[in-house]
Amino acid sequence: MLDFITKLLAATLAMGTSLAYATLGEVYTQKTGILNLGMEGIMLMGALAGFTTAFNTGNLYLALMMAMLVGGFFSLIHAFLCITMRANQVPAGLAITMFGTGLANFLGERLGPASNGYNLTGMNIPSKFSNIAIPFLSDIPILGALFDVSLLTYALYLLIPFAWFFMYKTKHGMVVRAVGENPRTAASMGISVSKIRYIYTVIGGMLAGLGGACLSLSFTPSWNEGMTGGKGWIVIALVIFSTWNPARVVIGTLVFGGITSLQFSLQAAGLKMVIPSQFLGFSPYLITLVALATMTIINQKKKGSFASPSALGTSFAIDDK
Repeated sequence: MLDFITKLLAATLAMGTSLAYATLGEVYTQKTGILNLGMEGIMLMGALAGFTTAFNTGNLYLALMMAMLVGGFFSLIHAFLCITMRANQVPAGLAITMFGTGLANFLGERLGPASNGYNLTGMNIPSKFSNIAIPFLSDIPILGALFDVSLLTYALYLLIPFAWFFMYKTKHGMVVRAVGENPRTAASMGISVSKIRYIYTVIGGMLAGLGGACLSLSFTPSWNEGMTGGKGWIVIALVIFSTWNPARVVIGTLVFGGITSLQFSLQAAGLKMVIPSQFLGFSPYLITLVALATMTIINQKKKGSFASPSALGTSFAIDDK
């Protein structure tokens, strides 16, 4: 039993890593008042960019950089549409998802080696981000799984506390929150609302691209069409589940990552006949709906204490009345 729980926790951490990076990015984006529903397309493009770079160069760190650059570029498009052009943020984000998904699947069939018909599908990279076990700590029952993870997961152990500290304990974090809560007041204090929104929309996209790269460079070091499997949409739910607080992102990613990993662990344990695989397959999305409903009820009882940023989804310009 302990062995099963340890393996489940290890799989949860591996799955939750990609979700955590993308969710952190979306938290910061939404904190400025920009809703980016293009996370699915951005993560998929990040996964493709990372895998293609690693496949051709063998350099994993260059692959991460390319994934972040591609994610940042797609978010820059979203920022231009929503901030400069003041387009509706919902259809703009959906367009990014559809464009990113279609482009990733298109390029995935044309960037591979000639020996495979220029198709990357099913190809593997020469190396991946493997787990690094910390002596003694990794031998602890169950909790040892926390100390036998990839470098990408170890980086999260530092990034999440830093993200919380930056958001709530620094002057610049207060500026970010002010822009998302009341951009007119922030502008009256000399803050460039557009600049802040541009910066954190791009940063959010870079983290989403990194989250996609975690899938193709570590979790499943290969390329397959639609390999994100709807995780970009779960990220949107995780932002609400975490109440726009970077510290709570870890709870959400463990819950959703654990549910997703449970289906593979149960099947590996021979229990797929007891619990239908179809139920295990849609369970993460069922929990997403339950989580959203639960957070809505809690928010109503707490009278908005867990509410989203007041200006979320709204455009802003100095000349707005």
